Amino acid sequence: MNFDYNEEQQLLADSVRRYLAKSYDFEARKNIVAGHGWSAQAWAQFAQIGLTGLPVSAEHGGFGGGAVDLMGVMEAFGEALVVEPYLPLVLAVRLVEGGGAGEFLPDVVEGKTKLALAHNEKGVRFAVDAIRTRASRKGDAWTLDGEKAAIIGAPTADRLVVSARDDDGVALFLVDIGSVSLQAYRTMDERLAADVVLRGAQARRLEGGRAALEGAIDFGAALVCAEAVGAIKFACDTTLEYLKTRKQFGVPIGTFQALQHRMVDMVISLEQARSMACLAASKADAERDARERARAISAAKVKIADAARHVSQEAVQLHGGMGMSEELKVSHTFRRLTVLAREHGDADHHLARLAAL
Repeated sequence: MNFDYNEEQQLLADSVRRYLAKSYDFEARKNIVAGHGWSAQAWAQFAQIGLTGLPVSAEHGGFGGGAVDLMGVMEAFGEALVVEPYLPLVLAVRLVEGGGAGEFLPDVVEGKTKLALAHNEKGVRFAVDAIRTRASRKGDAWTLDGEKAAIIGAPTADRLVVSARDDDGVALFLVDIGSVSLQAYRTMDERLAADVVLRGAQARRLEGGRAALEGAIDFGAALVCAEAVGAIKFACDTTLEYLKTRKQFGVPIGTFQALQHRMVDMVISLEQARSMACLAASKADAERDARERARAISAAKVKIADAARHVSQEAVQLHGGMGMSEELKVSHTFRRLTVLAREHGDADHHLARLAAL
């Protein structure tokens, strides 16, 4: 299997990395987190680069990019620990476009409209069919009642794609943010999230149901794997640099063989994670066999969750006590990897799913 990007994918990834290195370094990120929690200027730049249009089809003014096209972007976002809610936008775009409501997607491409997927609920443990939010119909109008928990990107979204249960099973609905109540907060890795309360919220039903939702969640899991690879790469690079410069007993600690062995194990975990992320992205784009797609993505998520735990913990330990300080980016990378290991299903969930396939 060829794990290299094609020319267009590489050029896009390089342009994103150049922008992030210039305008979204760790100091700039700290200012964003200390402020509103996201940057309108950064979002406008994402639109200018073409990132907001990447997941949108050409029919609606975008580029029709798949998971493999988005891999380089997500890796770069993982390295820079970007806090803007890009992945929630990607997943919502897929469901809106597949659901026959793509008329406002040109505004998404231009960065004027932001979307997010509101699916998670308290106590359901990643089960797609355990939705308690109810949809009611009166004539041609739909209303939603229920609560969604820990929705990344909800505080900045203009519209939400909400999963709910009606008489036919799991369905998807488009809701204006003004129809819901939000309790906003920051996640452990400093992203904006909210608990969403729907009380008679006016909604538009989208085409597609459980199958579309499962496909979007798998697509998101594949991109989470790519984002984790970027964060793991940064953890490895910064730890190696620290081992080369930190001196003890008059010599760099990187000369100690025991630490060299630990560093090698971290790099092996990175390469294994990258290979599994490539496999997951390729299967997310090949939608012919849902069972094969689910098997590959669950296997990747299990492996990358393990790599995220291993590398993040080793990076902090090899930095010593200062590895836990707010001043070092590696401590923030530890938090992001801890969250990514559980986003769209933790290792236990995907192991159980893999065993059932």
